[in-house]
Amino acid sequence: MEVEVKLRLPNSNSHQKLSNLLSPFHTKTLAQENIFFDTPTTTLASNNSALRLRFYNLDAYSILSLKSKPKLSQGISQVEELEEPIDPSLGRSFLTNPNGLLGLSSSSQIMKRVVGEFRVGELICLGGFKNVRGVYDWKGLKLELDETIYDFGVSYEIECESKEPERDKKLIEGFLEENGIDFEYSHVNKFAVFLSGKLPK
Repeated sequence: MEVEVKLRLPNSNSHQKLSNLLSPFHTKTLAQENIFFDTPTTTLASNNSALRLRFYNLDAYSILSLKSKPKLSQGISQVEELEEPIDPSLGRSFLTNPNGLLGLSSSSQIMKRVVGEFRVGELICLGGFKNVRGVYDWKGLKLELDETIYDFGVSYEIECESKEPERDKKLIEGFLEENGIDFEYSHVNKFAVFLSGKLPK
C-alpha cells in the first residue's frame, strides 16, 4: 500500500515560490512521461485500476506499474501499487503495439494479474501526460514538487510518501502557511484528471 500526502498548488507562482524555498534541499529533478493502457471497454478503469508505463529522463529507465483501489481524502492518498522495471526500448514498442504487453504475462507479475484477475485480452494505448518532478530531502521527508503538463493545461502539486501521513501533512502545511503559499487538498489523482480531460477546479 502506497500512502502519500498530496497538496495542490493553485498556480505557477506558488510552484516557483515553493521551489525557491526548497532549493537548498534539492536532490534531483526527474522528467517523467506517463502512458496509460486499458481495454477498449475500460475494464481496468471500471475496476478502479490503472496500468501505467513511466519513462524517466528521456528513457534512461522505465517502470511498469499497476495501481488499484485508490482512495484520496483530506490530502492523504492510499493506493495498492505493484511496480516492475522494464527496458525502455521494449516499453516504447508498446505505445504502437499495446497488446505486446499481454505477451509479458508469463514473466511479469503485473501482466499476469491484468490477464488473470481482470480477464484482459486486448489493450489500447490511452495516451498520457508529462511531469517534471523536483525531489527534496526536507526535515527527513522526501518531498516531490510536481509540474504536470496535460494536453489541456498544467497543474502543480506537492507529494510526500509517508508512514505517518497525518503528522507529515501538518508539517508540510505549516511550512506552506508560514511562507504564504496557498494550497488545498488534492481531491483527484493525476490519472483521474487525465481521464476527465480538464484541470480540477
